[in-house]
Order: sequence, then structure tokens, then C-alpha cells
Amino acid sequence: MPTPPIWNRQQPSAMPSHRYRDVYQRVSVPLTDRHWPSNRLTAAPLWVPVDLRDGNQALAEPMDPARKRRFFELLITMGYKEIEVGYPSASRTDFEFVRLLADQAVAPADVTIVVFTPARRDLIEHTMESIRGIPNQVVVHMYTATAPTWRDVVLGSSRTELADRIVAGGRDILELADAMPNVRFQFSPEVFMLTEPDFALEVCDRMTTLWDAGPQRPVTVNLPATVEVATPNVYADQIEYMHRNLARRDGVILSVHPHNDRGTGVACAELAVLAGAQRVEGCVFGNGERTGNVDLATLALNLHAQGVDPMIDFSDIDAVRRTVEYCTRIPVHERHPYAGDLVYTAFSGTHQDAIRKGFAAHRERAARLGSSERDIAWEVPYLPIDPADVGRSYDAVIRVNSQSGKGGIAYLLHTGYGLEPPRRLQIDFARHVQRHSDDSGAEVSAQQLWELFTRVYVEVSPPGPDAEVLSESRQHIDRGTESVTVTYREYRTAAGVRWVVRMAPAREAAVSGSGITG
Repeated sequence: MPTPPIWNRQQPSAMPSHRYRDVYQRVSVPLTDRHWPSNRLTAAPLWVPVDLRDGNQALAEPMDPARKRRFFELLITMGYKEIEVGYPSASRTDFEFVRLLADQAVAPADVTIVVFTPARRDLIEHTMESIRGIPNQVVVHMYTATAPTWRDVVLGSSRTELADRIVAGGRDILELADAMPNVRFQFSPEVFMLTEPDFALEVCDRMTTLWDAGPQRPVTVNLPATVEVATPNVYADQIEYMHRNLARRDGVILSVHPHNDRGTGVACAELAVLAGAQRVEGCVFGNGERTGNVDLATLALNLHAQGVDPMIDFSDIDAVRRTVEYCTRIPVHERHPYAGDLVYTAFSGTHQDAIRKGFAAHRERAARLGSSERDIAWEVPYLPIDPADVGRSYDAVIRVNSQSGKGGIAYLLHTGYGLEPPRRLQIDFARHVQRHSDDSGAEVSAQQLWELFTRVYVEVSPPGPDAEVLSESRQHIDRGTESVTVTYREYRTAAGVRWVVRMAPAREAAVSGSGITG
């Protein structure tokens, strides 16, 4: 272990880290002149949701037929054009759902159906029976684990024996699909990340040769990070190696299937696309075995935030979320990128102040350009995308608690009640809010802010939340004193109230008010 610098006082832990090997000791990565770091993401890959198969297998309560159909219809509505729908040989529910697609016009003609099977003759036969009669294009996806530990411990096969078994399975699929011109093929060397690169390449090339991969009938070669074991750059190197060395490359759709065991599934997928991947399998909100599959919503909206059309519609992300939560019975975390309840919310005072100023500048820029606020470039601090892009309102962007400052308080008073206190009054009122929130330990709503404001500064009955601001004026009285006059109309009473709020250096507010008829 290298000697740490003097400023690093961390001590060795009691964790048994010596039991684990570095990924470079487990598998070679024969790529030295990598190109992917210089590439850029400029277009969306083909997204393939596997929620109905891989995601479903990971649920404590797998989806019933009604939930599977509802999820499938959601995916269609969002714009997915290739969907893995099940593992027909694994369960009666999956088999019957695939048969539903054959017997009823559920899938639009331009949607490709994917079914999953191991490389066993009896299970392949059952799978092929499930897809008979489907009018859509169908991809039969065969998988076999290829990494050394799986070969030795699980399958008890040598490299040669396993390769022959895989080719035999591919031959069975080819034979049974002979009368199905709408069927294409896919192969996944499961646990690709820990498979020797030369062996993965050998097996994939044998399969594309067997299935006669070509531009008119391409074969999908899917390279899963079945268990995430290394930093994303290692996966990118492995993908680029395959991309540059696969035979029949113009007849291969290079696909990836990252998992999230290290928490870097999204990064693995993005770097894999830089390295040559054309297709990405994942789940809409990252459901899946253990820590889940890669999160397709995050991937798509990451592209959106870079000015690249994700080709999938997340414009009502809360409706998508409600359906996914219903079908999977798993809640989406409130901090989940783009979809969580709190991801567009600021509690911190400095963040709130920057967001408030950013919104104001955005409105001013739109007015200056004579354009809609929805059409001009988005440049609001701390908000990577406009919440409105995914169907969110601005109501919850700023919320107030003991960590908040005057900017957030002023924003809520303005958006909720049309009040724009002068700066010195904002500073004074923030102290009252701080004391209130420290005492309660709770969030302070816009209504509570208004009630506190009127209790501190106003001696007449305040207008209700449906009051209309008629006019507002400010007047400098003397050093340290300002006068603000605000006139409201109460819809229900057709009456108005006028306040004159004076802010003195001693932080006292004098208020005079009189009723006027509307």
C-alpha cells in the first residue's frame, strides 16, 4: 500500500478486502489504442426495455397478466420500438402473454417483439411455439454464461464444450425458425465482462456465421455486464474491442445490457455507446436483479439534457412513474434522477437564490428576444433541465425549511401571493422564518409564510390566496426606510386592502391599512 500524503489521516479498515481480486487479474483487456474517449454522444441508440422479462424476474411478486399488458401498453405509448416481453419457457404467465401478442392485435406493426431462451432444445421448442403466429418482427434471444467461474462451477464445461453447446442451441433455433421469415436472432454471452475477450469473440463470430448475419437480416450480439465488476472505462474498452474485431460487423447490431452492482450502470452504458454499441437493454426506472438493470429513463433524459433527442417520450414522467410503480409494486425513490419527488426542489438558501434569479433572467431574456420561455435555451442554475419538459410544475422547485434563505422565502411569497418585499424587508423576515423553522423543525409552506408575514408586519386581515394584485409601488422615505404600497382586489368580497410597510433600521415595521371599495 502506498504511503498516504500527510493531509490524509484515514486508517486501514477491518474490511477483508484481500479476498477480492482486481478486475485486471480476472480478465485481460487487450485494447491499448482506444478511440472511445474522443467520441461524443450525438444520437440515441435503440432502447430496448426488458422490464417485462428481466425486471419481472426480479420482483418479489411477478406481474400478473393485467399488469404485464398495462406495462406493455405504456412502453408502446412512450415510443419504444423493440421490447423484450418475456421468458416463455420459464413460466405459464410469460408463455400466455406472448400468445396474447399472437392472438390479439396488441402490438403495432412497427414494434419488434423479443423473447428470451437458454440454449436447450426443449426450452427453445417451447419458446418457438409461443411466438408462432405473431405478425410482428420477432427476435429470439438465446443466452449462455461464458465466464470461467460459470463454466467451471455452474456448467462444468470446457471452452470447447461450451462453444459447441452454444452453436447447437443456435442451430436448433435456426431449424425451428425456418418457416418464420419474420424471426431474427440474438445471442448474449452472459457474464461477458468476466469472459476472456478471445473466447467471447470466437463464440459470437460462430453464431453470426451460423445465422448468416447481414445488413438485411442482422443478428444482435448483446454483451451483458451481468454482474458489474469494474469501472465503466473497462467495460468501454471491452465493447470497443468487440466492435472493432467482430466478423460481419455490418450485419451485427452491437448491444449492451449493463447492471448496476457498482452503481455505475448508467456510466457503463454511456461509455459503451461511445465505444460502438448501437442498442441498450435496461429497465425504465432501473428495476432488476440485485441493484437493478441500467436505468433507461436516466439515460434518455441525460441525452435530452445535452440537446440530443432521446427518441422516447418522458413528457409526463409522473404518469410513467405511476404506471411503473403500480405494475412492479416498487416505489421510485424521491431522489431518483429526473423522476423523484425532490429532484427539482431546492431547500438550500444559496441554491434558492440562484434559481430565483435564474428564473427571472430566463423570463427577461425571453421577453427581450420576443420568444416563448419554452423555446429559448435553458440556463437556470441548479436545474439541469426545465421541469416542464417532463410535465412538472414550478410549484415545488423552491421549498423552505431551516436551511433556506431570503431568496427562497421571497420566491414563495411572490409566486403564491404576488408580494415582492424590498431587500431589507426580505432580510428581516428571513430571521423570523429562521426562528419559526428552527422551533418547529419542519418545512414551512407558502401559506405558512404568508400567515407569518402578516402576523409579524400586518395588523389588518390579509387577503386570501385568490386575491388579485392591482398595483404596487415603492418609495424611498429616508436612510434605512422604505415604503411599499400594494393594492389587492378580493374576488369574493369585491373589496381591496392597502398596506404601507415601512422598514426601519431597527427592523421594526409600521403598518397602516384602510379598506377601499373595488
